Parts: sequence; structure tokens; C-alpha cells
Amino acid sequence: MNDLTSSSPQPKWKSLSATDRRVLGVLVEKAKTTPEAYPLTLNALRTGANQKSNRFPQMQLEQDQVEDALERLRAVEAVTEIISDGRVPKYRHRAYEWLGVDKVELAVMAELLLRGAQTVGELRGRAARMEPISDMNALQPILQSLQAKNLVVYLSPPGRGAVVTHNLYQPNELDRLRRDYGAAEMPPAAEPPAHVPVHEAAAPAQAAAPVAMATPSAAPPASSSVDVEALQGEVSELRAQLGELREQLEEATERLQSGLEDIRQQLGI
Repeated sequence: MNDLTSSSPQPKWKSLSATDRRVLGVLVEKAKTTPEAYPLTLNALRTGANQKSNRFPQMQLEQDQVEDALERLRAVEAVTEIISDGRVPKYRHRAYEWLGVDKVELAVMAELLLRGAQTVGELRGRAARMEPISDMNALQPILQSLQAKNLVVYLSPPGRGAVVTHNLYQPNELDRLRRDYGAAEMPPAAEPPAHVPVHEAAAPAQAAAPVAMATPSAAPPASSSVDVEALQGEVSELRAQLGELREQLEEATERLQSGLEDIRQQLGI
């Protein structure tokens, strides 16, 4: 029993500051999307943290702020430093062990760390650029697993239009988010049962009169709310896919700029 416990270490994750979350999210993202440029130099990490695509909120971190974040992340064993060529230190994440997740779960967590609260439709489209997530049905068990690990928090009732976020916020930040999405803690508004027309609930005595009978078009089908929810989810996914194309172009530009800056730094230009 002791051997089994020691071979399966418990996750070490804890609350992080906004800067630390951004730095960790960038390390995970770049490891998955640009493995040829990973691990990251300090300069590349700063560029990734400040990029305008796929980031919310926008940040303008200075080099010393990124260095401080890396020191804090190293202290909690979420990041490690590597000096492979003896000149420029590079950094890699240890998020798999630190969070206790698999590769697809980590892609979802990275997007949440980089952008914060978002609908599940947006999340699927964004995380799918790192790991295959074919559709919403494929995302649901991933979110359920992360929720069971206390890493994901629902800010609105589950469903296609649900808003989720990560649980690595500092307590005051998460409390503020819960207040912003206060409707999530309220039960949905009561509606008349689908099988009881509204006019019957208001005036039962009139139900038998021919003139009071509802025509087929007078009452929407019981599944109308489900259809609306599905459409909202599809719209969210389409928005995410369009945003993803724009972000890929911006990332490619920023990656080229970062590569040039690294070359200049190594050459002392």
C-alpha cells in the first residue's frame, strides 16, 4: 500500500497570482503549439505573456516581473529551469504532475489560465488547437473529470452555454467572479409545465370552451428551449473557430519576432 501511494504522488497545485497563471499558461501553450521552440527563454516567455491573441486580460509584463513569477513557480515545483547550452537559461513547465492531469485536460486548463472564464463552446474551440477535442460531447467528460479534481468551476448552470473557469484564482478573485455571474447560484426561473398551456393555468374553467382551445401554433414545443441552447452553443463554437484563425496568424507573427529577438540576444546585438 505504501509503495502504491509513493508511486502515485498527489497533485501539488495551489492558488496563483494573475502573473503566475499567465506565465504557467504560456509555458503549457507553447509546449503544445510550438514544440520546436520549447523550452522557452525568458524573452520568449515575456513575449508570449504579452501577446495580444488568445489572452485575457491583456498584460504588459516587464522582464523582472516574469522572472519573479518564474521564481515563485519554481518554488512550488510547477516550473523548472534548464541550461542546455551554458548561455541562455530556458524554462519548462511541470504542469502534468503539478495539476495531476492528462494531456487533453492540460490543454483545457491552459486555455482557462490564459483567458479565464469563458463558455464551454469557446473553450472547446480554443483548446482543440492544442489537443483534439472533436465536439461538445467530447469536451463534457473532460470538464467532469477536471471538476471532480476541483480544478474547474462552473459559473453558470451546466449546458452548452455554460460559463466555466479554473480554480487556481486567489480567493478574493474567485469570489468576485462568482458575484459577477451571480445568476449561477440562483435556481432557473420557474416556467409553467410544458404539458399545461398558460391560459389553462390562469383560467381552468375556460379550458373546455372551443374558443379557448390553443391552436397548434399558439404554444411552442417543449423542446424549444433546448434548441435555443444548442444554437447558442454552435454560435459560441463558430466564434471560437474564427478567433482561433485570427490568433494563429497573430501567434505566427509574434513567434517570428520572438525568434529574431532571441537571435539578437545570443549574438549580443
